[in-house]
Amino acid sequence: MDFKGRAADLDLLSQQLGFAIEGAGGTRGQAVIMTGRRRVGKSRLVQEFCDRSGVPYVVFQATRGRNAVAERADFTAALAQSAALPGAELVAGLQAADWNQALRSLAIALPDDAPSIAVIDEVPWLVEQDGEFEGALQTVWDRHLSAKPVLLILVGSDMSVMEALQSYGRPFFGRATKMTVRPLHLADVQAMTELDAADAVDALLITGGFPEIVQSWRPGLSRADFLRAAVNNPLSPLLVAGELSLLGEFPEASLSRAVLEAVGSGERTYSAIAAQAGGAGALPSGTLSPLLNTLQAKRVLAADLPLSGKADTKNKRYRIADPYLRFWLAFLQRGIPLIERGRGDLALERIERSWTTWRGRAVEPVVRESLLRLLPDEHWPETEAVGGWWNRQNNPEVDLIGADREPVAGAVHFVGSIKWLESQPFGRREYDTLVRDVPAVPGAGPDTPLVAVSRSGVTDGLPLAAHWGPEDLVRAWQ
Repeated sequence: MDFKGRAADLDLLSQQLGFAIEGAGGTRGQAVIMTGRRRVGKSRLVQEFCDRSGVPYVVFQATRGRNAVAERADFTAALAQSAALPGAELVAGLQAADWNQALRSLAIALPDDAPSIAVIDEVPWLVEQDGEFEGALQTVWDRHLSAKPVLLILVGSDMSVMEALQSYGRPFFGRATKMTVRPLHLADVQAMTELDAADAVDALLITGGFPEIVQSWRPGLSRADFLRAAVNNPLSPLLVAGELSLLGEFPEASLSRAVLEAVGSGERTYSAIAAQAGGAGALPSGTLSPLLNTLQAKRVLAADLPLSGKADTKNKRYRIADPYLRFWLAFLQRGIPLIERGRGDLALERIERSWTTWRGRAVEPVVRESLLRLLPDEHWPETEAVGGWWNRQNNPEVDLIGADREPVAGAVHFVGSIKWLESQPFGRREYDTLVRDVPAVPGAGPDTPLVAVSRSGVTDGLPLAAHWGPEDLVRAWQ
């Protein structure tokens, strides 16, 4: 299948390879710690980069839960079988007693005076198997690998473990550049699905920009037709990827999974999540708080605070971080038994009944992130934060706040509303509601500019300082 998108990621890796060749910063070797959510396309990206690079490379992928001795044997075997590496035959048959020896064999196999690439995939599993791996990596890098024109790419899906690798006090601290692979962005999704801007936003909310799901969206296919095909195929990537992604980190019966399912069902506050995830009784704070912290560290959950001129750290709202998993938890997880019985039509009916309401909430983070890319501009040159505001009762709840910083704004630059409905523009009623709600926002006043984001345009004559539509959101990512 043709590789599409990821131009910025490929350019970044090419730049790092160039640094290795040129000896940037006085050292030849360059290391990149690459992380990102499971199934986001890291391994595929790295393989594509290696294939395009034109230099010798080796890729090793660890196996979860494997015996460390067997893993090292596979590592050295992978080196010996890499015909492109000039020193491959020198390590053939090597029995590495520890990771220090195994990684030294990598240094032997790689060329001394020609560029090369070495990829170690699923590094967290190696760290889990052998507590000496990190120290061995640091030692061999400092003594052998960093002197070669090699680009070492360390890949892993457990974002908390990968970030810990480069934290102060850990052996590999300060030796690698961090790279986060994110899902495909809105402009890439539009290019691959060949939809108009508004429908491309829908496609992003459904697929989350996960490459294997976006690639299953036949170009030009409508949202309804794509979903109809997916729910009639139990092996559709749209159905399968969510369960595989979750099972990779969270067993079905775990409390972490229960918390995710509670948030995915629509619960956003701490107390509501505790009640929903606890089943017979609310989860105690001593249990729920560490779970929420871990899920945020893994970038599965996101926590939002109201953005205004007043601190409000207790009014936190949680959400599933990526749109696809949010969609899967809301609609597909409970629809899978229907689909497996051949009643995908019933699963589709459930989606259609709640689609408009669900989309109205799900599009908010996409809009805010897109506006943050469009701003600052000539109108708001100092706007560096875009969020929302709400009080404890969610009355009012304001969709858009533009400010100079977050979570406590020094200055509120604009207040706005999102209306994301087909054939219903942002009109006088929505404008009057926005005017009514502005005084409740700390830091906003009668002269604060008002803005709107609408799927279907804005009624003429409304005194808005600015308004944006689907085309503008796509433009933000181009």
